Amino acid sequence: MKQRVRKAKTEQAEQGPVKTVKGLHDIEGEIIGNPISGSKFGKLQIGMSQTQVNDMIGSAKECGSYMTGKAWIPFHFGSDNSRQECNYKGQGRLIFSNQANGSAYLLKIVYDANESGYR
Repeated sequence: MKQRVRKAKTEQAEQGPVKTVKGLHDIEGEIIGNPISGSKFGKLQIGMSQTQVNDMIGSAKECGSYMTGKAWIPFHFGSDNSRQECNYKGQGRLIFSNQANGSAYLLKIVYDANESGYR
């Protein structure tokens, strides 16, 4: 257990500072790492829809989905059952929370100038 906690802290230190922010529609999210000069991510706000993000900065090189713990709660028909992570080469990653109505909003911005664009 201690080794896992140490590993998580090391990964966080490599990514940079973590900042919790309140975005559009009072959605609370995170911005991880230091902003990259000239990054497209500088235009984004937590809480934006995935469609807004794509219209603003273009589509990601690669995206993939994963389930959250809420997906395994019996009779939970609400939001945030899954998330979609999109990788942008030389920019970083964006994590979207999928909603019960089929839409998705921006939950996390991870700045990473070394991002390959692939998962």
